[in-house]
Amino acid sequence: MSIQLPDFPWDTLAPYGKRAKEHPDGVVDLSIGTPVDPTPPVVRDALIAAADAPGYPLTAGTPALRDAMTSWVAQRLAASADVGVLPTIGSKEAVAWLPTQLGLGPSDTVIFPELAYPTYDVGIRLAGAIGVRSDATVAAGPGKTAAIWVNSPSNPTGRVLGVAHLRKVVAWARERGAIVISDECYVELGWDVEPVSVLADEVCDGDVTGLLAVHSLSKRSNLAGYRAGFVAGDPAIVERLLAVRKHGGLIVPAPVQAAMVAALSDTAHVAEQRERYASRREALREALVTAGFRIDHSEAGLYLWATRDEPCWDTVSWLADRGILVAPGAFYGPGGSHHVRVALTATDERVAAAAKRLVGV
Repeated sequence: MSIQLPDFPWDTLAPYGKRAKEHPDGVVDLSIGTPVDPTPPVVRDALIAAADAPGYPLTAGTPALRDAMTSWVAQRLAASADVGVLPTIGSKEAVAWLPTQLGLGPSDTVIFPELAYPTYDVGIRLAGAIGVRSDATVAAGPGKTAAIWVNSPSNPTGRVLGVAHLRKVVAWARERGAIVISDECYVELGWDVEPVSVLADEVCDGDVTGLLAVHSLSKRSNLAGYRAGFVAGDPAIVERLLAVRKHGGLIVPAPVQAAMVAALSDTAHVAEQRERYASRREALREALVTAGFRIDHSEAGLYLWATRDEPCWDTVSWLADRGILVAPGAFYGPGGSHHVRVALTATDERVAAAAKRLVGV
């Protein structure tokens, strides 16, 4: 049986990228949230020191990495429960394959956000499960609701789900025996509000049964090229995932595991990177508003969710004529048809160039 996957969305953006590159001062690419700043020296040094790695690494992670992940969850996420932790080859791999690794299939419904990173949908399709877009906890599909994805801070909108909302999701899922999978990759990038984890005591009362959180070091530590992520949560579920990943050979390389320990154990570089993004966010936000855009949500994360109340592809075209490339909101679901996602992941010089072009309109 063939798997019906959607077209890869970024291919449709290529003509606009070509047009943006024709700008006399070059393109300002704000379409993809890929880090552009240096990987912190403390992380690079750890990677180099672990470069002599002739043996197979541990799928479960080294004891040092497991300790680092567990400590970070307890301290940063305010979670007192004993959690299972498991390194993954970046967070996208986890998002794409968690439904399959959890054993979901055609009789299972998986709910995911109405505006969502496309890989949620792809992962559900790879498992052969039924996907339902919904932000409400009353959604139902033709099969048993087996899992529900939440994403806070959201990609693309930057929306943050509060404690009351997350408690409602957890209660709803537990009544139905469903797993809550919370994508929290931008949790350390709260601007107007402080994001909260589904594993936090104030959300789950110290009981992580049926809960998983997905985390990434790509954005907080500029480690996108390392493919360094992890899942944390219900120890029983994590053990099931570990067994599948052992059989599948899904192992984070040993030098990357050492780099993850260094990244999770250091907060100075995270604060420094936050300052960079905060400055870029303010410059782009001010310029977009001056140019007639409205910014919705965007209280956290690495993006501004912007609109001129017109079809998103018209906005993409308008910006491309000014040498600025952004992502159309339609990539993330029908509800994004009149928005664009503007990434903060460009150098200070390129952000300043985009702001100047917008203000000079």
